[in-house]
Amino acid sequence: MAAVSGAPETRVYVGTFAQTEGQAKDEGIYAFRVGPRLVEWSLFQRVPDLLHPSYLATHPSGRYLYAATRPEETEGQPGGAICAFAIEPATGTLTYLNRQPSHGFGPCYVSVERSGRYVLAANYRSGSVAMLPIRADGSLGPANDWIQHAGKGPHPNQDGPHAHCIVPDPSNRYALVCDLGLDRVFIYRLDLERGKLVPNEPPCAFFKPGAGPRHLAFHPSGHLVYVIAELDSTLTVCTWEGDSGRLELIQSISTLPVGWVGNNATADVHLSPSGRFVYGSNRGHDSLAIFAVDEQSGHIRPIGWEPTRGRTPRNFALDPSGRYLFVANQDSGNIVAFRLEDGGGRLMPTGDEIGVPAPTCVLFARS
Repeated sequence: MAAVSGAPETRVYVGTFAQTEGQAKDEGIYAFRVGPRLVEWSLFQRVPDLLHPSYLATHPSGRYLYAATRPEETEGQPGGAICAFAIEPATGTLTYLNRQPSHGFGPCYVSVERSGRYVLAANYRSGSVAMLPIRADGSLGPANDWIQHAGKGPHPNQDGPHAHCIVPDPSNRYALVCDLGLDRVFIYRLDLERGKLVPNEPPCAFFKPGAGPRHLAFHPSGHLVYVIAELDSTLTVCTWEGDSGRLELIQSISTLPVGWVGNNATADVHLSPSGRFVYGSNRGHDSLAIFAVDEQSGHIRPIGWEPTRGRTPRNFALDPSGRYLFVANQDSGNIVAFRLEDGGGRLMPTGDEIGVPAPTCVLFARS
């Protein structure tokens, strides 16, 4: 379906990860054009033959896309790969450029720092992070730097380090890394001249033993960070000192309703464009937890839980207008659309959903 005449065309790229026995194995990256109603998606390309392209990121120019994939060997080196694609401006079609080793096993997160010179990657299984240069044509060079974390935590899923995300701060001076296995958020200075990840002082913030920090999101003000922990289903509010690179925990609250009993693991976290609300995904409870943000302190209070109309909501994303939210339900193979209620932060199901096998990442891009 064509976009609104004269307006930039919105596209969505969806990553997949069929990790559960019995799931559809039709893996790859799915590319959609978005219609005028924003909930009308039209598939125009599938990029096959990629092993678990579970997380995606675009270049600031909008001309390139990068995917974290999980082969056991890449270019003769043990471990996963970061794949680079060119985005054709007129159509959004992806063309494969190259891949480089991620310097670890199970890469699960990829981001592009704001100058567009480097890709940052987090390897879950081996607990390492890497920094790869972006060439003039958008392809990737071999990693300039990589760092291996070490240690373990008290939870059975913390048998070693498990780096789960790497996110540049708003100033592009630092990168924050959630390590689920070590109950820490590591802080690295971004040396863009040498392409190095330099441990900050202090080098990390410590979370409750067994919490398992997984993903984080910066508040639009740039002074607050919200960290969702997979293993104890909590959302933690932190203050962020951008000059010193210091992260301080100020509040932690459950993502589950009082009295709910069952197995749950959180996944993703995002804020509304206004910064007044924060959302976190529960896998098990299969919901989005909704919190109101206090404008003065940044503290949060729960205001509701919205069922995701599917199983195992992993990633979710707001569209560029900030009016709709789309949840990728990995185990039920559907992406479900919700409308953000004006002013109230609550989510209203639109009745629209898109079928994609094992979706794990929803990435909006503009032409």
